[in-house]
Amino acid sequence: MNNLPFEWLVGLRYTRAGKRSGRNSFISFISLISVSGIALGVGAMIIILSVMNGFRKDVTGRMLSVLAHVEVFERGSSLPDWQGLAQRLQTNPEVTGVAPFVQAQAMLSRGGEALRPAVVRGVLPSQEPNVSDLARTTRYGSFNELQPGEFRIVLGIDLARALQVNLGDKVTMVLPQGTVTPAGIVPRMRNFTVAGVFVAGHPEFDAGMAFVHIEDAQKLLRLEGPAGLRLRLADMHRAPEVAQELQKLVPTSLTVRDWSKLNANWFAAVQTEKRMMFVVLALIVAVAAFNLVSTLVMTVTDKQADIAILRTIGASPRSIQKIFMIQGALVGLLGAALGVGGGVLVSLNIDVIVPFIENLLGVQFLSKDLYTISTVPSDMHWSDVGVIGAVAVLLAFAATLYPSRWAANVKPAEALRYE
Repeated sequence: MNNLPFEWLVGLRYTRAGKRSGRNSFISFISLISVSGIALGVGAMIIILSVMNGFRKDVTGRMLSVLAHVEVFERGSSLPDWQGLAQRLQTNPEVTGVAPFVQAQAMLSRGGEALRPAVVRGVLPSQEPNVSDLARTTRYGSFNELQPGEFRIVLGIDLARALQVNLGDKVTMVLPQGTVTPAGIVPRMRNFTVAGVFVAGHPEFDAGMAFVHIEDAQKLLRLEGPAGLRLRLADMHRAPEVAQELQKLVPTSLTVRDWSKLNANWFAAVQTEKRMMFVVLALIVAVAAFNLVSTLVMTVTDKQADIAILRTIGASPRSIQKIFMIQGALVGLLGAALGVGGGVLVSLNIDVIVPFIENLLGVQFLSKDLYTISTVPSDMHWSDVGVIGAVAVLLAFAATLYPSRWAANVKPAEALRYE
């Protein structure tokens, strides 16, 4: 340590707790408060953003249990030779599964009672497990009960409750496409038998989605083939990139759309919320970091005689400034390190910590009766940890600029006048 420049030696000495006087002890106490504030702010940022990432990951997983990673379709038309197109798309190594689909908006009712809007998707039961987890989410009945010509339907659990139907009951599907008759345009209607009820865990799908066999859907919509293909990828996070690659393999008349664009508004809202939460939490860290200003100002006031002596023996104003910048930067680094360590520790063990707190207090933060998820998820990203730590250190360094500049401008003669 003796080989360090004297600015570092003095800065380290000023950072350590002093015991010579009450004033030094008070300054050290303020420094401790600054370190604690930075640590708490950094830890809170890491924990909160990890929990937000966890919720986003959980909701995305539930959505992708029904949605495909990529869709290839032609608007207003069908794909009679979908098998050939599927083989061409599977030449991309990222594509692990392909299945055809037909989709339409419809109204469902039971016994002529109130109509319920729903997205009706025609699927091929033998191929659908290649692109979604729908078969595994079927709670009542069986997804394999969808047979061509039988006109059976699988409903979301909330939709089934709204229609008050059980397995074997009849529901009437009304399509917006009409049939021209001498009496005018009559909506297309067809009775379906409830063959299953699925639980996706996402209210949008559980309350507004139904599945039928693809051949039944094609008959109702008068299509010659599937409306498009749904694809599953090895890495869903590469979906936008893979979608661009697949677009080059298909005719320009076909549209290739990845999962992030299927619910673009939702994902944009989540990203905006995360950015705003980062800004709010960064302001908390900034408040803690700028406590360093008062700490360093008090230190400069207390050490004016020391500063004057250093100046008289040859220390330059730049050296004096470096001493107090080093002191403040060390406090910021210590607070950021403690905050990162604590935040990472809690984020990685939140599945143990939260149940312990719930048992200790006798409460449940996420009630099973109100939420589709009953545990607090956490998905810590090391990139977030790095950015948070860097922001905390930069804010702490910025807080040292004014006090250190003031210390550099101390005049030795005036500082020693009353010593």
